[in-house]
Amino acid sequence: MKLTAKFEVTSWDQTAYDEPAEGPALIQAQLSKTYTGALEGTGEVRMLACQTGENPSDGAGYMAQERVTGSLEGKTGTFVLQHGACGGPDGTEQYGFIVPGTATGELATLTGTCRMQHGEISLDYRLG
Repeated sequence: MKLTAKFEVTSWDQTAYDEPAEGPALIQAQLSKTYTGALEGTGEVRMLACQTGENPSDGAGYMAQERVTGSLEGKTGTFVLQHGACGGPDGTEQYGFIVPGTATGELATLTGTCRMQHGEISLDYRLG
């Protein structure tokens, strides 16, 4: 099955963990999300990121793990997403997965992939 849902980042706390004299800083961020639509719930995220200029299209990359707590198809539980992207002027490559074996509750059989884009998640998944 496929779904698209909206999300809003409700908190963001970032710090640099490497700031060299030359080259971009490396950051770590802790953020929270609220999902609405076909996926209802919250997400707690830990992310590592790097951006080479003022604009992400100059060059940027991130990788994140996120525990989602909520409901999907009327079933409740949690699951872990691992997602990321890397890109620059020539385009962006993304990846995202529901980490196998991480789903709980009524979602315990959940598997699949995901993509994150500007306030929206797309899931391609199987449940059961």
